[in-house]
Amino acid sequence: SYSANSLKANQELFVDGEIDESNSGVIPPLGYAIAQLKGIYVLSQTRDGMIVVDMHAAHERIILERLKRQLGNNAIASQQLLMPIAVNVSPDLIESLNKYKPEIQMLGFEIDVIGEQQLAIRAIPLLLDDGKTEQLVINVLRELSNYGQSNIILEHQEEILSTMACHCAVRANHQLTVPEMNALLREMEQTERSNYCNHGRPTWFKLTMQELDNMFMRGK
Repeated sequence: SYSANSLKANQELFVDGEIDESNSGVIPPLGYAIAQLKGIYVLSQTRDGMIVVDMHAAHERIILERLKRQLGNNAIASQQLLMPIAVNVSPDLIESLNKYKPEIQMLGFEIDVIGEQQLAIRAIPLLLDDGKTEQLVINVLRELSNYGQSNIILEHQEEILSTMACHCAVRANHQLTVPEMNALLREMEQTERSNYCNHGRPTWFKLTMQELDNMFMRGK
């Protein structure tokens, strides 16, 4: 998987992560994956050249747009944890949870106060890899505390969901299979603003065959 629970959700649109081009002969805009470089970049062959994709940046944008769509439908889908996760936090974060509990639930979390400085996380967003839960909860509570407004989700949706997407996205040095890389490419093609990550950096670059030929002085 390219990030445990997030890959399962992201592969809904694909069959085994593969796209059959044998019948249509159509090559998708971002081509087909051929390799992964240093656990960071996906190399893809297109009809007229090659594309290099920053897989974390691209996946981060995909997750952000998914979270925004879910939130637009009233709440982010969540999953119950088999065992609650206990987290020690500062008093100001306890206060933030008590103040913004409805907003926390809209974001896909179920969290209770179980001690003077301790929380129990009982449910998390469906797209989230539960190995990163504790720090994400702390970061989200801190952001809610800093903004301090009644319409906080509406006013600061991009910032809060970007924080969540960064935690959900596949990390560098995570090895993907070719079907997983192709699943990522296909979803990028269907995701709004996928040319740039949540921080405004490009998610991919293209080199055409003509540019490559010029670089190697072929035909000169």
